[in-house]
Amino acid sequence: MRVSLYGDKQVPANEAPTVQVKAISFADVPATGPSGGGATPAGPAGTAPDNRTPRRRTRQALIAGGAAAVVLATIGVTTAYAYSGEVPRGTVVLGVDVGGKSRTEAAEALRADLTRRAQTLDAPVTVRIGEKTAQIKPADVGLAVDVDATVAASLKAEANPLSRLFGSREVEPVVTVDAERLDTELRKVAGELGPEMTVPRVTFTGTTPTAVYPKPGKGLNPEQSAQAVRTGWLSGEPVTIPVVDVQPATSTEEVDRLIAQLATPAVAAPVTVETDKGKLTISPAAIAKSLVLAGDKYGQITPRVDEKKLRAAISGQLAKVEVAPKDATYSVQGGKLHPVTSKSGRQVDTAALSRDLLAVLPNGVGREVKGTLKAVQPKVTDDELPTLGIKEKVSSFTTYFTGGLSHPRSHNIRLAAEEVDGALVKSGETFSLNNHTGPRGYAEGYRDAAVISDGKLVPGVGGGISQFTTTLFNATYYAGLEDVQHKPHSYYFSSYPSVIESTIIYPTLDFKFRNDTPHGLIIDTAVTNNSITVSIWSTKVYDSVTTQWSPRRSITRPETVYLEPGPSCIATNGIDGFTQDAWRIFRKDGKEIRREKFTWRYEAEPRYRCEKKPN
Repeated sequence: MRVSLYGDKQVPANEAPTVQVKAISFADVPATGPSGGGATPAGPAGTAPDNRTPRRRTRQALIAGGAAAVVLATIGVTTAYAYSGEVPRGTVVLGVDVGGKSRTEAAEALRADLTRRAQTLDAPVTVRIGEKTAQIKPADVGLAVDVDATVAASLKAEANPLSRLFGSREVEPVVTVDAERLDTELRKVAGELGPEMTVPRVTFTGTTPTAVYPKPGKGLNPEQSAQAVRTGWLSGEPVTIPVVDVQPATSTEEVDRLIAQLATPAVAAPVTVETDKGKLTISPAAIAKSLVLAGDKYGQITPRVDEKKLRAAISGQLAKVEVAPKDATYSVQGGKLHPVTSKSGRQVDTAALSRDLLAVLPNGVGREVKGTLKAVQPKVTDDELPTLGIKEKVSSFTTYFTGGLSHPRSHNIRLAAEEVDGALVKSGETFSLNNHTGPRGYAEGYRDAAVISDGKLVPGVGGGISQFTTTLFNATYYAGLEDVQHKPHSYYFSSYPSVIESTIIYPTLDFKFRNDTPHGLIIDTAVTNNSITVSIWSTKVYDSVTTQWSPRRSITRPETVYLEPGPSCIATNGIDGFTQDAWRIFRKDGKEIRREKFTWRYEAEPRYRCEKKPN
């Protein structure tokens, strides 16, 4: 069906009714005399006789028919004009006339206008949240005009024929925004909008579940915020973001039900894992460490077992059935590199195990799951090793200790050195000492030795690892590698170079460096009865890397502190405190190319006395 000029529905040509028009033949017209004196037949009763001649009537009929044809033709042309193009005539989007155009032409016209106005459209949008005002960059939150969707909307909008010919209609553009990204940006500036929503969760103290119940608060609703920005962006005026009541998605009753039906039975008994290489046991304590029952930012609790936490909690059990892959690397023997072949390994699929474990935790019986061992390939293969560009010793650093390798502190240094020996770091990778060694506790073979705790030396597991960390730090420092994270000691120890040294605490304080050279590298460690040496093998980038120290300044003297005598008390002679700078100087092609400054402030270590303070 078509729409006529007046809005009526027209029947298509093949459906229109046929109008019968009688043909006119001159043979049917009575003849008249030459002078026109012939008789004229009378018309029907009650009508005046038709005094027109046959030719005149014929001519008038033809004129009338022609006029009708002209009118119909005009209507057809006008209608065709009104309905030409895919987009109805008179359609305007953001001031751009897209009427009468095809879908493609309309999109091109709109995009051209948006490009012309890019500077304005890319300008930050001012938003108001409560009493605070901030600016949001459209690119940061995906704020844009969806041209294709806008054109599609203009095609669907109805317009009558008169509007198509003589009027215009404004079609609102379709504006898109990433609600999640917008919400993140808005929360950065919103601050405190009222009492915050208390996110519900269930935590474990040992194996005892404890509830944190939800409470409503004031905040932002991502969808409402997105709608406000979509609506107000193109107005050029500040956009007001609504502050709404935020109700947690999980209720107090649901938290109680979660404890009764999942958290409590989850830690009621161990779970057995059957593998091709034997059985493993996941203890209630390991379950409590890996079961996550915390609400998201909407307060929705979705129970899950954290794969990384599970693997860490059952690492001792996994060691019974797993074989770790070994990367291809080099060993250093007699000052030369010797390739070490890579090997594939087998590990429990802890992603699948986490999913299957969650399914049986509510059960009082039948707490058994299948553990699948999957092949794990090395990160560095034998074929890849020669392409890494490892060919020479780039740097080496040595520190010394006393007591021999039987001393607990020396034992810890040797253990850490063995774990790091042969570690390969590709170009662009960052090495983390904590990630590489993992926990350094009794279970891993480390012993108690002196560590700094609360400003004094006390026995602690893994004591001495800071000396290995300092040795490794200096080896990477003089190799010219990028320092990512390190922290010097609180007190200065003369066995270490001042400023350029590092302590470490698992898991809170790490040492990291980045291989920012175009070549791979390996870490080679060597331990003697009184020393630890770390060497970096790669390809030299710099002629030399050296250090220049400033004089010490702001020197402070130690005070005397008396401690309770006992096996945990370690006496000290006290050390001065001071501030000092150290510059790392890089030279290449015979000239200095850059220098890097390090500064540290050492506190004065007290003179600790393991005795009662004199009166």
